Amino acid sequence: MLRTLAVPPQRARQGLRLTLAFAIAGSGLAACSDQPVVPTTQQIDDGSGLELDLELQLQLSLMGIDGRIEERFTEKLGRDIDQVLAETGRLLFFDPILSLTQDNSCSGCHGPNVSFNDSKSISVGIGNNGVVGPDRNGPFNLRRAPTIINAAFYPNLMWDGRFASENKDGFDNSQGFRFPEPEGTSLSHLEHLLMAQAFTPVSDRIEMAGFDFVGDNDAIRAEIARRVDAIEEYRTRFSASFPAIAAGDPLRYEHIARALAEFEFTLIRADAPLDQYARGDTAAMSAPEKRGALLFFRNPAACFECHITLGYANQMFSDFESHVIGVPQVAPSETNAIFDGPGHDEDFGRERSTGDPADRYKFRSTPLRNVAYQPNFMHNGAFVCLDNSIRHHLEMQQTLETFNPEHLEYRLHARRGPDEPMIQRAHHLSKNPRGRLTDEQFTDLVAFVEISLSDPDAHPDALRHLIPATVPSGLPVHDFDFGAPEPECR
Repeated sequence: MLRTLAVPPQRARQGLRLTLAFAIAGSGLAACSDQPVVPTTQQIDDGSGLELDLELQLQLSLMGIDGRIEERFTEKLGRDIDQVLAETGRLLFFDPILSLTQDNSCSGCHGPNVSFNDSKSISVGIGNNGVVGPDRNGPFNLRRAPTIINAAFYPNLMWDGRFASENKDGFDNSQGFRFPEPEGTSLSHLEHLLMAQAFTPVSDRIEMAGFDFVGDNDAIRAEIARRVDAIEEYRTRFSASFPAIAAGDPLRYEHIARALAEFEFTLIRADAPLDQYARGDTAAMSAPEKRGALLFFRNPAACFECHITLGYANQMFSDFESHVIGVPQVAPSETNAIFDGPGHDEDFGRERSTGDPADRYKFRSTPLRNVAYQPNFMHNGAFVCLDNSIRHHLEMQQTLETFNPEHLEYRLHARRGPDEPMIQRAHHLSKNPRGRLTDEQFTDLVAFVEISLSDPDAHPDALRHLIPATVPSGLPVHDFDFGAPEPECR
C-alpha cells in the first residue's frame, strides 16, 4: 500500500517536550559564503542537561528547521496525491518495458534495496545482468544515480543540476523548467519538475534506450508510449486517471511521465529524529547527535555553508549549487560513456552540460537526508563509507594523497584521474578548512549525519514491499539483493 502523506507517521520516541519561543530578526541564505551562517558561541556543555537543548533548539529555529516539511508536501503540490496514478507509476518504475532494450528499468539504477539509490559506485545501465546490488554487471555509465527519495522537494536534479526550475522551485513552472538541448524549455508546461525529468532517462542511450533504435529523443519516447499502449492492463489503468484515454485516445509519453512522478511523490521520507526533535521531542536525539548538530551548523565544521536548509532548500540540507570539492577521480575499464581529459579518466562535471570551463569539476551539493542508507558516496561512489566521505570534506588534500581504489570493485581500479587540476579549482573550504575537529567532535558529527537525518521509513527494509511480483508487460522484474554485506569502514 502506498504511503499517504496528509498526516505524517507517528514514530517519535517518548521524551521530555519543550516549548520554546524565539524572536528572530531576519534570516538570509548562505551558499558557501566566506562567513559562517551563525557565529561560533561558547563551548558546548557535555550534553547532559537543558543548556544543550536550549542552544540546539535556538540553532534549529535560526536555520528554519521545524520538522514539518514532510507534512507540508501536499500543500506545496497544491493537491492530494493521485494514488491510482501513483500505483500505475509504481508498476512502470519496475517494468523494463520503458527500456527499448527491455533489460533495464528505473529501478535498475534506483533500487529499493538501497533506498532508491544506485547499488553501484557508477551506474550500470543497458546490457546489465538483471541484478540490482553489488553483483550487477555490465558496462558502466559516467556517474552514480542519486536517490529519488525526497527528490520532489529539489529545485534542480542530477549531479550537475542540469534539470532545473528557473525560479528554484520544482513545484512551480511559472518561469519554466530548464533542460539541456534538445529539450530546452519545451517541458515547462508540466506541473512539476519530476514530471519533466521523467522524459530523460528513457531516451538516454546508455541508461535505457540502447544504440540500435534509429530516431531522436521524441521518436524513442513515442515508441515507448506505443509499446505501453499495446498492453491492455496499462491502458485500463491509465483510463482510470485520464478520461481521454478511456474515450479512446492513444497513450502519450506525457501520461507515462506523469505516472512516474506521481509514484515518486509517494516517496517522501523526511521524518527523521532531527524532525521529531525540532517538533519538541528532546529525547529523539542523543547527546552526541546534538553536539554533532551544533558542529554541523558552526565552526570548525561549517557544513551548513553548502548543506543549507532555509528557503528553497526545503530543509533538504543542500544549497543545490555546484562546487569543486576534489573527489578522487576513478574511471572504469568497461564503459559506455566517454570520459573527459587527455587520459579519458576525468569527469568535468557541470562543464559537460554548460560548456563553461569555469564549471569544470563542479558537482551539486548532496542533499543529506537519509544519506546514511546509501551504499556509496559522491558522484562516482569513490567512497563506500559515510565517515570517509565526511572526512574528505574536512581534509581534502590528505584524503586525495591516501586514496586507494582497492575498496572499489576491480573494474574501477583501471584508471585514476589527476588530482592537481581539481585541487587548484577547489572550493575555499576544501582548500582551507576553518579548523580541525578532535576525534570526539568528528564522531559526534558523523552521529548527527548518520542517525539524526535518517528517516526509518527510508531504510531498505521499509521499502521492500514496493517491489511488484510481476509487471503488466510480463517482462522479468530485476533481482534485488537485500543481503549485500556492509563495507568495512574505519
